Amino acid sequence: MSIKDVIKNSFLESFGSTYSTTGIPTMIIALAVAFIFGLLICLIYNKFYRGVVYNRSFAITLVGMSVMTAMVTLAISTNVVISLGMVGALSIVRYRTAVKEPLDLLYLFWAITTGIACGAQMYVLAVIAGVIMTLVLIVFSRGPRGGHMYIVVVRIAGSGTSDMLRRAMGNIKYRVKSTASRGRNTEIALEVYVPNSNMAFVEKLRAVDGVEDVTAIQYNGEYHD
Repeated sequence: MSIKDVIKNSFLESFGSTYSTTGIPTMIIALAVAFIFGLLICLIYNKFYRGVVYNRSFAITLVGMSVMTAMVTLAISTNVVISLGMVGALSIVRYRTAVKEPLDLLYLFWAITTGIACGAQMYVLAVIAGVIMTLVLIVFSRGPRGGHMYIVVVRIAGSGTSDMLRRAMGNIKYRVKSTASRGRNTEIALEVYVPNSNMAFVEKLRAVDGVEDVTAIQYNGEYHD
């Protein structure tokens, strides 16, 4: 029997069988496990979220994505015709929702791949991948030596106080991100690493002659209050 005959027989068998050979208990277990993993991913997202406003709809999407992906995997795992039809249907779908936080993509793909693993009954793989991803988030979510990064905007009357600013900052690490002239005033944006949340340098900057205003914004890739 040639390869062509094998493929033809496979298609004929797929057309002849309406339902998947996967048992109902197996499907229920796979979907339930995918739901549990989705909840765990949602809780981890809630734990390590560092944005301004917690996106509850995205957290719910992570749970639903795990279950739906497991369902699709179960549907296409034992039927060639359904799998080809699913690929054709998904290829014409266009998603236009912008993901502003790069880390959200990590959670989204984590939910999708976990659903695929559960749909394929590869539960051990899903557990191992989940443990590794959690460790990655724990390790890289810690700030350097417990400090924080700030963007400090200093408004100066004139432009001759850069040396005084340098003396006011003392031993605090910083670098100038931008300098903008607005009429007679100058705005200097500094990227400042603040160890142990010691914000005493802000008052020192305000005490400098010529400084009209100082604004400090916590910065972790996005602007936070």
